[in-house]
Amino acid sequence: MFFLIVFFTLLLTGFFLFIYYGRDLPRPEKFTEKQLFQPTGIYDRTGEVLLYQIYGEEKREWVDFEQIPEQMKQAVISTEDSNFYNHFGIDIRGIARAILTDLRIRKPTHGGSTITQQLIRSSFLSNEKTIERKIKEIILTFDIERKFSKDQILEFYLNQVPFGQNCYGVQSASKAYFGKPISEASLPEIAILTSLIQAPSYLSPYGEHLDELLIRKDYVIDRMVKNDFIDEEGANQFKEEKITFTPKEDINQVLAPHFVLEIKEYLIKNYGENYLTRNGLKVYSTLDWELQESIETIVKQKSEFNKAYNANNTALVALDPWTGEILAMVGSKGYFEEAYPEGCNSEKNECLFSPQYNAATQGERQPGSAFKPFAYLTAFEKKFCPETILWNAETNFGTKEQEYIPQNYNGKFTGPITFRNALAQSINVPSIKVLYLAGGEETLNNARKMGITTLNKPFSYYSLPLVLGGGEVKLMEMVSAYGVFATEGYFINSVNILKIEDIKGNIIQENKNQLRRILDNQPCRLVNDILSDNEARAPLFGWNSNLYFKDYEVCAKTGTTQNYNDAWAIGYTPNIVIGVWVGNNNNAPMDKKPGVALAGPIFHESLEKALEIYPYEGEFKKPDPYIGVHTETDLEDPHSILHYLKKEDPLGPPPQFPADDPQYLKWERGIEMYLENSKK
Repeated sequence: MFFLIVFFTLLLTGFFLFIYYGRDLPRPEKFTEKQLFQPTGIYDRTGEVLLYQIYGEEKREWVDFEQIPEQMKQAVISTEDSNFYNHFGIDIRGIARAILTDLRIRKPTHGGSTITQQLIRSSFLSNEKTIERKIKEIILTFDIERKFSKDQILEFYLNQVPFGQNCYGVQSASKAYFGKPISEASLPEIAILTSLIQAPSYLSPYGEHLDELLIRKDYVIDRMVKNDFIDEEGANQFKEEKITFTPKEDINQVLAPHFVLEIKEYLIKNYGENYLTRNGLKVYSTLDWELQESIETIVKQKSEFNKAYNANNTALVALDPWTGEILAMVGSKGYFEEAYPEGCNSEKNECLFSPQYNAATQGERQPGSAFKPFAYLTAFEKKFCPETILWNAETNFGTKEQEYIPQNYNGKFTGPITFRNALAQSINVPSIKVLYLAGGEETLNNARKMGITTLNKPFSYYSLPLVLGGGEVKLMEMVSAYGVFATEGYFINSVNILKIEDIKGNIIQENKNQLRRILDNQPCRLVNDILSDNEARAPLFGWNSNLYFKDYEVCAKTGTTQNYNDAWAIGYTPNIVIGVWVGNNNNAPMDKKPGVALAGPIFHESLEKALEIYPYEGEFKKPDPYIGVHTETDLEDPHSILHYLKKEDPLGPPPQFPADDPQYLKWERGIEMYLENSKK
């Protein structure tokens, strides 16, 4: 009696659940109307320029069941649902087999969904994994199986399923990937299309997983053999046939590809690809298309010039430092160009130029002297000031066992120099001393607070070469970190989406990032005052360098790595930051040209264009006057700054270096050698 009560209780519970969740479900008759769903569009910040569509109507073409090759139907049934014509919409044996397989490998990787269930899920439901969605899926599956024949269901499926590249249905997919209607597709091509059903984005022939797609293609052919649709001898021949894909640039027009494809990846992760392709979302990105288009032209033109110096790629980011909004992004000099040299492997980092790789957000490269401002900022926090004097003298900062004798870019040592001139002219030796005075860990902590995530090792790992760019960073993060200087101490995470609206115009997601103060404004103003000081940098860069803007006060810094692997130029006004990286994807050295020569012209022209669109009123705020750690130089009894810092300072407690400081004698010896050489 007890078991009978339990049975009827479960039966009633299931009945009421089906009644409850079955309310207001969509009509399966919709398939007979051959309606096309609304695509998701990614737009520029105005909402007027369409950058990219996730499923466009022009990439979906209905084809009648009779026009679909039998081999296409057989391939899909063999791979996706071999019991399709025998079950009632739910394949109990398939579910049990999937569960047993998952238990055996201890991973939930195998599904038991039938073609009918996949059709329902892709047409009406999202990717959310809930009991409610599963019940709705089962209800609709039973309903469609009751109202339509198996051939009709398979016809709906083959015209509905996504294949990537904004293609829905076998007809549009075949035309996109192979340039021919599905009726003319070969069996290997049919196997490719069938393979894409499993994971159209991941297995894209234009992505990083082509090898996996080809393996999946052979698996489809093997499944057709198992189901007696082709023989083994023919299967082996089909596996050997070469497949030629339509060039990617001929499939879909994509504006600002590196930028929008990062947005697409985010949307798929958070909304599910099937949901995006049917629900007509409107995504307002942060991109300024007018600026982006101009910058792409600048990058293309200047990159051709840089090739003469074996500099084969360029990346650029433009950012609003107050909102974190990415206004322009160039991940390579040409997304749709060919990688070179011919035959190189982009995945193995063999190419001088890899077009699809986003060097702005993925590449980790050494920033050279572009890292120096972080050390000076930290020193200013410790009450050093732009007039503090150091000695620009050749110095061995290392030990007898391992010497470290860095050189300046111009090969010259000029004696006493202020913090201001050392930073403005990017002089290496005094900058190493600044890092030492500021503290390596403190400098790293500031860089991390400002958004640099890649410098995640202790200072002992990088040591003093850190200030010369001895750690690897991302361009996107460097631009964001320089934005903290522009805002005088405020940080905000970078964003690429302003808002997302549903098909009715309701906002379903909106950027609500908030500024937060992470630094005092005085140290930032000191850095800004130096980086915008054209007079201070003129002795090295000249009065009219690419860092100088006649009608605007612009802060700017370049960077060049020791072996000329990377060239940088980063600069900002109070309301925009632009960073440029030039180099080779495989990290090969360029000819001996500094960042100001290779990245500088791109930076200058790009910022000039940005200032036409985003002009600003007023200039950077000047730092408050104060007296910091400032040592006069006595040439009759010269000493390094460490000599003076050992004494008490009546103005406050500067860093108190002990008498046995390991660098003291080294810095003193550097001054002695400089004075000796000066007398010769």
